Amino acid sequence: MLRFDGRVVVITGAGSGLGKAYALEFGKRGAKVVVNDLGGSRSGEGQSSKAADLVVEEITKAGGIAVANYDSVEFGDKVIETAITNFGRIDIVVNNAGILRDSSFLKMKEADWDLIMKIHLKGAFSVTKAAWPYMKKQKFGRIINTSSGSGLYGNFGQANYSSAKLGLHGMSQTLAKEGHKYNIRVNSIAPVAASRMTQDMFAPEILETLTPDKIVPLVVYLTHESCNENGAVFELAGGWVTRVRWQRARGVFFPETLTAEVLRDNWNQVNSFEEGADYPTSLTDSLQKVMKLIEEKKPKL
Repeated sequence: MLRFDGRVVVITGAGSGLGKAYALEFGKRGAKVVVNDLGGSRSGEGQSSKAADLVVEEITKAGGIAVANYDSVEFGDKVIETAITNFGRIDIVVNNAGILRDSSFLKMKEADWDLIMKIHLKGAFSVTKAAWPYMKKQKFGRIINTSSGSGLYGNFGQANYSSAKLGLHGMSQTLAKEGHKYNIRVNSIAPVAASRMTQDMFAPEILETLTPDKIVPLVVYLTHESCNENGAVFELAGGWVTRVRWQRARGVFFPETLTAEVLRDNWNQVNSFEEGADYPTSLTDSLQKVMKLIEEKKPKL
C-alpha cells in the first residue's frame, strides 16, 4: 500500500467533488491534510466554511489528521501558511480549485475571462509559489496541476477556461524542469468526473460511471515518493487512464527560397505525419532539429 505517513498535503477546492475525494484518500493513507475551500458557488460567488469543515470532520472521524483553510487560492501564501503553522512542512500540493464562467467568445465579458484566470491559473501559481521554497529546501515535493481536455483540445464556449487549463500544463512542464534536481515532481491531469462542474454536461447514467474514485488513484500514485514521473499530462475518466504527448510531423526544410507560394505548393508535406514524425519534449529538441537540418544542407567543401 502506498502510504503517506509524515507527509503534509494541501488540496485546493477540497470541499466537494474531486478535491474531497483526494482529501479523504490521503487521510486514509496517513497524510496530514489541509482541506482548502472558499465555499463559493460553481461560478465563484459567495463564501462559506461549511464545505471544508465537513471534509475535515469526516477525515478526523476516520482516524486521520486534517485542518481546514478557507482562503481563496489567489492568496496562496495563506493556504500554505496553514500547513506550516499546523504541521511544520508541505510535501504535496494538488491544485484542484476551479470555477466556470462559460460563454461564447462573442458574448464573453472581460470580467469572466479575468476571474477564470485568477482562480485557475493565478491561483495555482500563487499556491505553488508559496510551497516551492519549502520543497526546494527539503529536497522533496510533488505537485499536481489540474488541466482539462478543454485546454488540450479546445471546447466551444470555454475560451477562458481552456486558455487557463492549457496554461496550467505549460507551467507544469517548466516547473518539472526547474524542480527536477531538487526532487520536485510536477505533473498535469485532465480528468472527467461527476461533480458540480460537470453535472450539466452529461446524462445521469453517464455521470454514474464517471465517479471521482476513478480519478483518485492516479493522483495518489503521482504524488508518492516512489514515483518519479515528471512533466507529463494524463487524461482519465471512468477508469480509463492514458498519457498524452506532442507529436511533430517531419516537416519540410527550405534552405534557400521560402515564400508563401512555396509553402502553398508543399503544404501537404508540411502537415504529413506519415514518415519521420517525432515526439518533442522541449524547446531544445526543436532548436537541435533546426541546427541539424542547416548543417546537413551546408555545401560540402
